Amino acid sequence: MSSPTFPELAGRRAIVTGAATGIGRAIAVALSGQSVRVAICDIDAPAAAAAAAAVGVGAIAVAIDVRKRESVTTAFAEVEAAFGGYDILVANAGVSTMRPALDLTDDEWDYNFDVNARGIFLTNQIAARRFKSQGHGVIVNTASLAAKVGAPLLAHYSASKFAVLGWTQALARELAPLGLRVNAVCPGFVSTGMQEREVAWEAALRGVTPERVVDDYIAQTPLGRLEQPEDVADVAVFLCSNSARFMTGQGVNVTGGVYMT
Repeated sequence: MSSPTFPELAGRRAIVTGAATGIGRAIAVALSGQSVRVAICDIDAPAAAAAAAAVGVGAIAVAIDVRKRESVTTAFAEVEAAFGGYDILVANAGVSTMRPALDLTDDEWDYNFDVNARGIFLTNQIAARRFKSQGHGVIVNTASLAAKVGAPLLAHYSASKFAVLGWTQALARELAPLGLRVNAVCPGFVSTGMQEREVAWEAALRGVTPERVVDDYIAQTPLGRLEQPEDVADVAVFLCSNSARFMTGQGVNVTGGVYMT
């Protein structure tokens, strides 16, 4: 089944963070398919370069550490120099670790919040300042199913993703009078390298096989399969388009029915 086409996106310029692999890469590919010029921004510079080469014409790779304001500022300036500006930010960079809440370390808490919450804050703020000055722009943040329902063994991750939704809603209210939209996508059990790591961790913590963990994910999903990165990417592209012109402050579930509220 082909993805929808949004002709108004042609010629726009997008920054996608965490775009070397997984959901971010799928979003970059989907935007490129709409004739959007895409900056693939990632902490793994070689992987970002490989992804940009795979995406093809119009894509560039930019190194970024979303935890650091100077790195974000420098990376976004590099995009501006290459593209002459940017119109879309998809703030997708994220990490996870897994451990029972009572065993969590300070370092694990800080790592999840530094990337997942602070990274959203920094990238959104810097992009929104530009969008305000130029009078247009759209932001899409990657949250999670774990931003809607607290996830056992992922309490720190859930808390960081709940923060993403709270920030998205508040920023959307502040920017709405300027005509700037801010939304989030909330993926479920997505088949990525990150999920593979989580499956292994969860299997070890629960004392079951990785196959059992995956079966449990599918059993929780009414549509009966693991989610694919492209399932998220199509929704993210829609939120970037004029078809979502009256949507802001939303945390859009893309979970196959795992969460329906």
